[in-house]
Amino acid sequence: MRTIYLDYNATTPLDPQVREAMLPFLGEVWGNPSSVHHVGRRARAALDDARDRVAVVFGSKSSEIVFTSGGTESNNLAIFGTARLMRDKGRHLITSAVEHHAVLHSFEHLARKEGFEVTYLPVDSTGCVAVESLAEAIRKDTVLVSVMAANNEVGTIQPVAEMGAFCRERGVLFHTDAVQWFGKEPFASIHQFNADLVSVCAHKLHGPKGAGALFIRSPLHPDPILFGGGHENERRAGTENLAGTVGFMRAAELFVKNPVFPKEPLLNLSHGLLKQLDSMDGVSFRGSRAARLANTVSFSVKGLDSIALLAGLDLEGVCASSGSACSAGSLEPSHVLKAMGVGEQEANSLVRFSLGRETTRVDIEALSAILPKVIRRAKGTE
Repeated sequence: MRTIYLDYNATTPLDPQVREAMLPFLGEVWGNPSSVHHVGRRARAALDDARDRVAVVFGSKSSEIVFTSGGTESNNLAIFGTARLMRDKGRHLITSAVEHHAVLHSFEHLARKEGFEVTYLPVDSTGCVAVESLAEAIRKDTVLVSVMAANNEVGTIQPVAEMGAFCRERGVLFHTDAVQWFGKEPFASIHQFNADLVSVCAHKLHGPKGAGALFIRSPLHPDPILFGGGHENERRAGTENLAGTVGFMRAAELFVKNPVFPKEPLLNLSHGLLKQLDSMDGVSFRGSRAARLANTVSFSVKGLDSIALLAGLDLEGVCASSGSACSAGSLEPSHVLKAMGVGEQEANSLVRFSLGRETTRVDIEALSAILPKVIRRAKGTE
């Protein structure tokens, strides 16, 4: 059976050039970058070089980059570190209702356990946050705003540059989870987001898992969330994952300024998919037609749930994803679709196709034949 992989927003295969760059750090260069002897110094030189090269890609200072284990840690460090740093100036935080759980759960913890108040910005039916809603929510005691650059479930692109500029004018710190942006959307420099903190993840752009970065605009110095040593300029304790960091650096060099997700070809493929969805009874496209990631097409099906759909697709060799999380046998409706005003049942049936550089027209034509059959089978009409 042929595999049709359409889950690139979840993860991407490791690029051969990235793997090649990592290999020396899985063998000959094995020292601890914090050791003072020559074996350690060789590792330290490689780490410093990786940071300098990422800074060139970002258009930032090397000192503004903290290497992390990926998007979740970057988001946690940005949110917990900044909120705790600023708590004496104010306890009000703002985020959106459609953030990744790495962001939402961090804010929920701060509200539940540490005395903060959180305002959740609403979205419209396409999943977009209005800058006006931020203007209405911001207060004198607001110390941090966090809004994602592009949504992982439905692909909606948010007006983060405008939000960041709005916050900066008012002296409020702004964070954006840009994990889904890098490698997909145009990138000039890290400053295009007008953000004080930007989260990035390697494995979303053909880099290794377990590697990422948090850009922290100088001179901001969030409180660390990991303790033990003075690594990463006192901002992130723990011996650095040198092989992963080098892999992240190489993926950034190769695929950020020249996006690895080719926009026009992917738009052409996804437009065909959209057209088919629009023609199917009981199937609703979810997201923005005007401002979405070119590779992302999400939909819901009336009367079905995503587990049945994903299982049916998998049996046909199609790898897709859902906005739902299955834990302890219970299916949670997509919080993104619920925030978009979709009813609970349909929010339970979200399916996301996320295309990538290996996706071909043959794949999409095959999917076009498979999808109606899978839906009919799930409904028991075939």
